[in-house]
Amino acid sequence: MSLREGASAVRPAPVIEALARLAQKQQGPARHRQPVAILGPGDGGPAECEAAYAVAHALAGAGMAVVCGGRGGVMAAASRGAAEAGGIAVGILPEDDDRNANEWLSVAIPTGMGEMRNGIIARSGVCLVAIGGNMGTLSEMAMGLKWGKPVFVMHGDVELPGAVQAADVDDMLAKVLACLLA
Repeated sequence: MSLREGASAVRPAPVIEALARLAQKQQGPARHRQPVAILGPGDGGPAECEAAYAVAHALAGAGMAVVCGGRGGVMAAASRGAAEAGGIAVGILPEDDDRNANEWLSVAIPTGMGEMRNGIIARSGVCLVAIGGNMGTLSEMAMGLKWGKPVFVMHGDVELPGAVQAADVDDMLAKVLACLLA
């Protein structure tokens, strides 16, 4: 399946209805001004990248901005999904310049902080969506949980107390949308 095929997949009716409610909410004064953080490895495989693209595309299409680490793999796929849905993708970069930023970012923020920038990513999301995993993703998830952020995970072999597992893209969207619409 290509990235675009994953984004255009037919979603279950409850997910479609929730995306419509979110889109309506995002047009009003009660909108979420914090983005959804999409976490995952820079060397994510096809399954992780397809999922990140589809989740970001759906959320951005409903008016949510996304924030990520701004580089390759899952981060690039999420940025591309948001951009191709007409949304905003913010990248929090570890370097002190934007030379390694992926091409789909709306905003690239070079921090010069290295992996310490993971704290900014975790803190800035209204909720955290982890797709795939490595030590960087795990650190973002752990900080998010410590700070009371909802953390959702799929395609990862990481078990963190408090992180909610999602079986697939539709399940992930259902869980994230329930959080955003609560």
